[in-house]
Amino acid sequence: MPTIRPSSDLRNKYNEISEFCNKYDEPVYITKNGQGDLAVALKKQKVRPFREALADIEKGIPE
Repeated sequence: MPTIRPSSDLRNKYNEISEFCNKYDEPVYITKNGQGDLAVALKKQKVRPFREALADIEKGIPE
């Protein structure tokens, strides 16, 4: 399941997000004002579009 975090976590919990991406080799999707905004990923990762990931979450479809 995609990991979604608010934009404030980039400022307040950057190291935690970085550790997650490195440990699980998964991107973290960031929201701004409750809307999808960007994805944080390792340079080697291919990131699914935010809308696609969000649609899967809403449908309850595991990755």
